[in-house]
Amino acid sequence: MTHLAAQYLATAGISFLKKKDDDSHTNLGFDTKKGCLETWPLNDYGCKIALDYAQFSLHWSTNGNKRKTLHLDGKSHREIVKWIKEVTKTLSASKTYSYKLHYELPYGKMSDDFVFSKPPQDDLDKMLGYRKIAQLALESVVDKMALSTTIRIWPHHFDTGGYEIIGTSNPIGVGFGMAIPDSIINDFYMYTSGYKEHDGIDTSVFDTITYGDWMNGGFKGAVLPMKTVDEAKAITFFNESIRKYRKL
Repeated sequence: MTHLAAQYLATAGISFLKKKDDDSHTNLGFDTKKGCLETWPLNDYGCKIALDYAQFSLHWSTNGNKRKTLHLDGKSHREIVKWIKEVTKTLSASKTYSYKLHYELPYGKMSDDFVFSKPPQDDLDKMLGYRKIAQLALESVVDKMALSTTIRIWPHHFDTGGYEIIGTSNPIGVGFGMAIPDSIINDFYMYTSGYKEHDGIDTSVFDTITYGDWMNGGFKGAVLPMKTVDEAKAITFFNESIRKYRKL
């Protein structure tokens, strides 16, 4: 439900922001204090749409911090699109909000009469906690390692993550972050993976790390399920796994 709800933020970026080749106009920030995913500013006045995890609601914030809220529980896709069109109508004279994705989600397309139901509060709180741990740990690692990447949430795969090119004469692309349950691990998990010309780097000779394991099958990289992870463990995981690639 939260993955689907996040698509309203992504489509707001698609509707109102200048298209970027890497699709970064669609990605989302995460406010750890407010517990919200949020769009890039949609105009020069900083207007944004946010998804509130704990309330399972959308917030529309305008200049002067005025806010309108739509609780998603029991709302249809049609009703939500109508609400977003209404609150964003003053953003642009030439652009209007449209729910159009240029990528496919694993859940298929939403019909107009699809109705959202609020997940159990314990599940929302758990997911919110995971997002906070990931965001704070990744920001700390990026700062301490002097990396250039921003930490964003990509609405297609719904992972919190960053990407860095390490080295110049022998550059390696390193992606790292937190993923939602998928075919690799049926749980939220931290990951770090390195790539050389789009091919995953062999991890079979890498030394063990304090938390997590190296995988070398279809996915080549380090993984750590979120179930028992706190911010300190997450920082250790990213520090150790990223350094393995830095030493290559």
